[in-house]
Amino acid sequence: GASVDLVLARSRENRSQFVFTRARGRDVIFWQTARTTRQARPNVSLPTARAAAQELEILVDSHERYPWTFSHQQASTMRRPLPAGDYAVEVDGLIVAAVERKSLADLVTTMTTGKLRYLLADLAAVGTAAVVVEDRYSAVFKAAHVRPSTVADGLGEAAARFPSVPIVFAETRPLAQEWTFRFLGAAAVHHQEDRLGGLLEATLPAAGVVPVAAPTTADVRRWARENGLPVPERGRLAPDVWRVYRLAMGDEDGGGRLDLRDGTPGRGVTNR
Repeated sequence: GASVDLVLARSRENRSQFVFTRARGRDVIFWQTARTTRQARPNVSLPTARAAAQELEILVDSHERYPWTFSHQQASTMRRPLPAGDYAVEVDGLIVAAVERKSLADLVTTMTTGKLRYLLADLAAVGTAAVVVEDRYSAVFKAAHVRPSTVADGLGEAAARFPSVPIVFAETRPLAQEWTFRFLGAAAVHHQEDRLGGLLEATLPAAGVVPVAAPTTADVRRWARENGLPVPERGRLAPDVWRVYRLAMGDEDGGGRLDLRDGTPGRGVTNR
């Protein structure tokens, strides 16, 4: 609506504004400072580079009202019914990523009516998906017709129940559109890289049988002590100790009985 700008004769916080508009059928007047205006409209310049170094074709759900056009980004759009989400990207006829767009009011309504779980379940079935909100998270605690704690609890429950579908607060409509553009571009590249990796893996020769690691001196020393064989605390082990160990492990044919105390035939445990 119409506005009146105030400029005060001081060095700091010297600008403010009265805004005349209508809300819920009534005439209202808002007062806002320059700081409030900056927070509502962040002074950022959106990049114009392609998403993941490629030009995207973004699918837009035919039921989406006032859809994003992605005119600022290097992307084209095509409208068609989508099984989940409002925007998606397709690779070889397969939808590989989807994004559901929400205003904060729409998100709150979807949550309080119990529809959010079904929406997130449909998005989770896509595999790579997200919900992007055209507002700040702090606006949740300024909700007028629902308890802010109810909305915050619902967001926490959604994150715990559907960890693969993040809910992203992108602050403004242009930033939400930019985030969606980058997300869909990265998802398309990730899917293509995964597919190429699978094709490369199929061409690799099968791995052979991994040989059993040879016992170390420490392994044989530990085994000898457990079986009562006299061995030194450190240094090399006698050949007889190694021979007794291999016979006990079945690596050699002993051909008789072995005394586990000194490795000589004739006494002790029979090797079978």
